[in-house]
Amino acid sequence: MLVHSRGAKWAVWAVFFVLFLPLFALPLLVVLGASFATNWSSVLPSGLTAAHYDAATRGEALQALTTSLVTALAASLLALAVGTWAALAAHALPKPLRRVLDALFVLPVAVPSVVVGLAVLVAFSRPPLLLNGTRWIVILAHTVLVTAFAYQSVSAAVTRLDPAYEQAAASLGGRPAYVLWRIRLPLLLPSLTAAAGLCFALSMGELSATVMLYPPDWTPLPVLVYAATDRGALFAGSALAMVLMAATLTVLLVVSRIRTRASYR
Repeated sequence: MLVHSRGAKWAVWAVFFVLFLPLFALPLLVVLGASFATNWSSVLPSGLTAAHYDAATRGEALQALTTSLVTALAASLLALAVGTWAALAAHALPKPLRRVLDALFVLPVAVPSVVVGLAVLVAFSRPPLLLNGTRWIVILAHTVLVTAFAYQSVSAAVTRLDPAYEQAAASLGGRPAYVLWRIRLPLLLPSLTAAAGLCFALSMGELSATVMLYPPDWTPLPVLVYAATDRGALFAGSALAMVLMAATLTVLLVVSRIRTRASYR
């Protein structure tokens, strides 16, 4: 820490907890308590039950969780591939062209996600690319929304790469493809895994564009959370939200382990 005295450290920690508890921890604790409750008419919930979790891990809810996981995984991999390719290509461009490319990739996150959903819906509701009513339009919309984060993360890592490694490999006769696969991408692996985790987490929680696009047979879990709370089933919706959060955190922990190993390599 930048603060060295013991009193100042205690003050910093106190301010941290004062701000962290009401702004971040308390809302999550409220949702956690609601997920186990059948009634909440006083300060604490009453009628504790696990029935909400039983319903949230089977049937339609389990299918929705699987849908969210598949959608987030597919969108993350596509976004990582496109974002990495674009970041590597942009690094070799002149600065004016690079700025134009940066603006194009940031545009989907600079506008409301519902606008992106509407744009995808209009663009892919007619032949020859008729995706409306299929799962692919949901995956495509999620990919468009999260690619910007993959692009920005990899772009920042590419600019920090030491060109001496690539120059040494090229001087020894390494072809560009060999240098890319054996030098550049391994050096970028920690940033690639971090970008993949961020894209996955954002896709798992995406709702605005998804509501406009999802077909009945491809309903992600955030849509079920919204539907449950919209009809007044707050306790069931809280359990669904906790399941969604637990699944997302589990995948992020796995990605973090991979990133740690990649960093040590």
